[in-house]
Amino acid sequence: MEKEKKDCPLKRSAEVKRLFERIEKLKKEKAVVILGIDGMCGSGKTTLARLIEDNFQDVVIVHMDDFFLPPELRSPERYAEPGGNVHYERFREEVLAPLMNGEQRISYRRFSCHEMAYLKEPVTAGLREGSIVVIEGSYSLRPDLRDAYDLRVFTCCDEAVQLARIEERNGKERLRDFREKWIPLENRYFESCHPMESADMVVDTSESAS
Repeated sequence: MEKEKKDCPLKRSAEVKRLFERIEKLKKEKAVVILGIDGMCGSGKTTLARLIEDNFQDVVIVHMDDFFLPPELRSPERYAEPGGNVHYERFREEVLAPLMNGEQRISYRRFSCHEMAYLKEPVTAGLREGSIVVIEGSYSLRPDLRDAYDLRVFTCCDEAVQLARIEERNGKERLRDFREKWIPLENRYFESCHPMESADMVVDTSESAS
């Protein structure tokens, strides 16, 4: 017997319903719809991407977490660049370039922060007319990437909700890393690159489960 999917409160929000309507409209206009989801860590970017996958056919999700920097690129100069702690050059080459060229598949390497190495098996996904490609993750709406998307979404939540979600997901020890390093890097990116202001839609997930 197939396990019943747990209902996600975010699905019932008016903002998500409007997002689904926007996607339906784009599907009638585009052969392949490319959607970018950026936002605060812990604000539900991955959850929203999975909701899209659950409610539409032929959805391909690309996680920006697979494009964090390898050790050889982790320099003080690189971290000083707003949004520089993601390997955006490789993302452009392996994901955006094939999409922009109308190719029928994308194939890219995944970098594992846990193993600090590229995983052996690349991710390969076929595309056809009607496919939806969801690029989800922090820094996906960098100024040099955002024009590639047909729809730009930014997720946010209250700070207290954000910290509670990160602690639940990653534990107290990792929460300290987020508060001292990753959230400040992210905030500097928000202040310098204005991804929320560039978004077509802002989805506040404070009242929803992440």
